[in-house]
Amino acid sequence: MTHPRNEEADNMKDDHRRHPMRHSRQDMEEVKQIPDTPQTRSPAYQLAFTDNDFMCREELRPVRLQLELLKPQLMMDEAGIVSTVVLFGGARIPEPAKKDTARTETLAELSKYYDEARKFAYLMTKRSDGNHNVICTGGGPGVMEAGSRGALEAGGRSIGLNIVLPHEQAPNEYVTPELCFNFHYFAIRKMHFLMRACAITVFPGGFGTLDETFEALTLIQTGRMNRVPFVLFGEAFWRKIINWEALEEAGTIGADDLELFHFVETAEEAIAIIDDYA
Repeated sequence: MTHPRNEEADNMKDDHRRHPMRHSRQDMEEVKQIPDTPQTRSPAYQLAFTDNDFMCREELRPVRLQLELLKPQLMMDEAGIVSTVVLFGGARIPEPAKKDTARTETLAELSKYYDEARKFAYLMTKRSDGNHNVICTGGGPGVMEAGSRGALEAGGRSIGLNIVLPHEQAPNEYVTPELCFNFHYFAIRKMHFLMRACAITVFPGGFGTLDETFEALTLIQTGRMNRVPFVLFGEAFWRKIINWEALEEAGTIGADDLELFHFVETAEEAIAIIDDYA
């Protein structure tokens, strides 16, 4: 019969850690067996890292920010993700076969970009070794779903950076499950979008897409991020909602800032720009 302490020591050897100290998971299991007393029922007695009320205190926000940055980082490193191709775009754009469900005529017309996103992700994934140029989306419906779907159809992986919202943002069924992350902090989510990005593609979308687009452009413009291929699908859409030249004429951006991005209509055009950049 194996002595409990010897079995515990064997388990500690098996976890390949760099130190001989008792594993935190062991204590998490051990405390489930402790006697039920007024002292053990007290919140004060709960292990700090298993105490959700404690972890959600306002004073612990810096810790939560760190954890939200660190968890996807470690898991993507362990999965061998080296670089990504980011795909931003609207959650409300349906696939062409379902464009009759679109809430507006414009959204129905924009459904063609669902197919372009799907094709783009398919073609880029076919060229990927599974570690470089991995498709990365917000993990939700619409254009994000198209990107995940194209990657899966190509036999590859895709990353989904989801966020807790009251609507629309449930993960789509095509994201690689072990690379599907959920966020509380928008800022940390946006960092993960850009930390490994070797190219950024943006499809028509709403506030979220605009936020992500201008965040990335600002980082590149100000030198806080290396310049990468930056492609906007749907020139008519983008020129209708943003008067880019007016910004330059007003002097609020420079003429060279208009060269930070390119307009395209098709997946093939986007890939050509990415290839030319390299």
